[in-house]
Formats: sequence, structure tokens, C-alpha cells
Amino acid sequence: MLLLFIYLRVCPAFSEEIPLRHVEKDVLIPKMMREKAKELCAEKVEAFNHCCKDSGFFMVFKCREQNAAMKECLTIHYTDPVFYEQCKQEYIQEKLEFQRTGIAAKNRKQKLPASM
Repeated sequence: MLLLFIYLRVCPAFSEEIPLRHVEKDVLIPKMMREKAKELCAEKVEAFNHCCKDSGFFMVFKCREQNAAMKECLTIHYTDPVFYEQCKQEYIQEKLEFQRTGIAAKNRKQKLPASM
């Protein structure tokens, strides 16, 4: 019976039944979306950062084009419902894995020391 319960909790087909708290829907999943969107728009984000570093105080005027390109790229991802669902499913899987193991995703990805 326990294995069936674990399967139902981990299986992606049943993940939509898992209720999400307000903070998860409105804060944590959008945070994940922002991080992933920055990775997907890395070239434009880097171009904007480089422009800002080179322009100094006048970056507000000199980097408008790079800023507009970066905002456009990020906004496309922020407003995409398919991208939201992908991030939501990934968040749910991480949440279920944490409930199952008690180890947070960031700690799971760390390697163990070689001399144990």
C-alpha cells in the first residue's frame, strides 16, 4: 500500500491534483520562471550587463536598445502559459522529492566529499 501511495505522489499524471499554496503559485514558481528565463535569454542579459559596465553613469541612455531586447525576451517567457506549466511541474516534482527524501533540491545536487 505504501508503494502505491508513493507512486501516486511521484507520478507526473497525478501531480495536478497536488494543491499548491498561495506562496508557491505566486512567489516560488515565478521565481523559478525568472531564473530559467534568464538562462534562456543569457545572450541578451549578458549584452545588457556588458553595456552597463562599459557605460557607467550614462548606462540609462546608452543601453536602451539592449535593455529593450532583454525585456522583450524575458517577457515572452514570463507570459507564456506553457512555460509556466513546465516550471510548475518541475516545482511539484522537486516538492515531492523533498517530501520523499527530506533533502532539498539544492542539497541533492551537491557532491559528497571524496574522502569519507
